[in-house]
Amino acid sequence: MAKKIRVLIAKPGLDGHDRGAKVIARALRDAGMEVIYTGLRQTPEDIVEAAIQEDVDAIGLSCLSGAHMTLFPEVVRILRKRRAKDIVVAGGGIIPEEDVPKLRKAGVKAVFGPGTPLTEIVGFFKKAAKGA
Repeated sequence: MAKKIRVLIAKPGLDGHDRGAKVIARALRDAGMEVIYTGLRQTPEDIVEAAIQEDVDAIGLSCLSGAHMTLFPEVVRILRKRRAKDIVVAGGGIIPEEDVPKLRKAGVKAVFGPGTPLTEIVGFFKKAAKGA
């Protein structure tokens, strides 16, 4: 039996809106992945700690508050510091197009905006877990 892909979905910062994160979590579960949802208002440190403890393949971050340029790179930085840079980080939410290249340069492997097809997001996590 193949190892199930494990994904942690997190809401960093003070953003209190998690409907999108829950939709993504359900889509990933429906695709056969194990999903851990950490809930609202998580610190980058808490997210990384949970990801390491849960032995996940990837982290999906959701941010609607505008703090993505601080929070997403901080998660990547802490993963590197903790020697867990093999955990892939993706982000989603209300993210201006001009911020996407900066987030990618900071180590965020994919950025998904509103209206991204769920099949595209599921496909990303499947590829990411296989090291593609």
